[in-house]
Amino acid sequence: MRKPETIERLYLDFDGFFASVEQQVRPRLRDRPIGVVPFTSTVYTCVIACSKEAKRHGVTNVMPVLEAKKLCPDIVLVPQSPDLYRRAHHALLNEIACVIPIDAIKSIDEITCRLEPCDRAAPRDLAARIQARIADNIGPYITCSIGFAANRLLAKMAGKRDKPNGVTIWHPVDMPAPLLEIPLADISGVGKRMERRLGAAGIFTMAALWKTQPKHLRKIWGNVTGERLWYALHGHDIQATPSSRGMFGHGRVLPPQWRDIDHARACSRLLLIKAARRMRRAGFYAGRLWLWMVMRDARWSGDHRLPIVHDDQACLAGLAALWEKAGAELPGAAKIIQLGITLLDLSPATSRQLDMLIDDDLARKRWERVTAAVDRLNMKYSKTVVSMGPWTPPPGGYAGGKISYTRIPRAEDFW
Repeated sequence: MRKPETIERLYLDFDGFFASVEQQVRPRLRDRPIGVVPFTSTVYTCVIACSKEAKRHGVTNVMPVLEAKKLCPDIVLVPQSPDLYRRAHHALLNEIACVIPIDAIKSIDEITCRLEPCDRAAPRDLAARIQARIADNIGPYITCSIGFAANRLLAKMAGKRDKPNGVTIWHPVDMPAPLLEIPLADISGVGKRMERRLGAAGIFTMAALWKTQPKHLRKIWGNVTGERLWYALHGHDIQATPSSRGMFGHGRVLPPQWRDIDHARACSRLLLIKAARRMRRAGFYAGRLWLWMVMRDARWSGDHRLPIVHDDQACLAGLAALWEKAGAELPGAAKIIQLGITLLDLSPATSRQLDMLIDDDLARKRWERVTAAVDRLNMKYSKTVVSMGPWTPPPGGYAGGKISYTRIPRAEDFW
C-alpha cells in the first residue's frame, strides 16, 4: 500500500453553504445571522443550515428553531431554496474546474482534487486562486475552506481546522502532531455510537486511536472499514471502494396543517412518483416498496413486494396496498410528522428477470408505455404537465427535490 511522501490531495468545503448562497443572492440577508428552515409556518422545526453570524451566537445546524431563537433572538429564518442551491453548486464547480480538475464530488458542498506537482509545491497559491475566482465570478459571500494532505481523509480533516475561508496544510513530515489535537468526533465516519464502542475498547483520544493496531480497529468496527481508517489516518493512499445503487427514496417532514392521514397519503404519492422517475432515469426496476411514518410517540413502517416494475401505476398500486394496511393499524386521529418511501431490491434494466406468467403480461407493457409517454411530455416542457392522479405538492413545495447533502439534485427533481 503506497504511502505518499508529500501532499497529494486537496479537499474543499464550502462554509455554511446554504446560508451563504442565500446571503449572496439576497442582499437584505448579508452580514445578518440567518437560519435556513424547511418552512416558516411553524417554530416547531429545526435550522437546516446557519450563517457564520448565527454560528458566533452558538447556533448550529440541525438545532431546533426555539433553541436557536434563545441563543440568537435576531436570527432571520429563511425558507429553503433547494433549486437555487443546486444551481449554485454547478456554477461553483465550473469556476473551480477552471483552476484545477475536480476528482470527486463528495456532497453538494464538498469536493476533492488531486494535486499536480506544481500545485504540491505552492498549495497556498492554488487555494488563493480558487478562493479569488469564486469571489470574483460568483460573489464574496460564498467562501470555502481548503485542506491539503497526503490523502483524502486527512485533507478533509485539515480543511475543517480553520473555518471559515481558511487554508490548512498537513505535510506528511509534520504528522501526526496536528492530527493528535483533534477529538475523535471530528473523524469522518465516527459518530456517537462508534465513539461509545471505541470508549468500551479503552480508546478515548486521537493519540490512543493512532497507536491502536489496524486489526484491532477492524475488530471494533466489525468490518474492514476500521482497518482502512487506520491506514488513512497514518497517511496511506486509501481509495474509496466503489458503491452500487441499493435504493431510490424520498422523505418529507410534513407542515403542521398536513399531518393527518389523508394529507400524508397524498404527499407519499408525490414522493413515490418522484422516486420512480429517478429510478427510471437511472435504468432500474424495483422489487419491493417500503413506507415509513413518524408520529409524536410512535413509528410505523411496512413493505410490499413488487413484481420487478418501474412504471407509476404498479408503484402506486403497491403504495395503495401499504396505506390499506396502515389505515387498519393506525388510529384515525394519528398526527404524522414525517414520512418517506423507498424503492428497494433493484434490478438493472439490462439484467431484469421477467416472470413469463406474471410480470410480462400485456397490461404491464401498456402501463410501461403510458409511463414512458408521460415522462417524455414532462421532459419536453420541463415541468409536471401530466401525472398519474392528482398532483398537489404540500406547502413549501420541494416534494422530492429538497435539500440534500449527499445527493446532488437534478433539475428534473423540482418539476
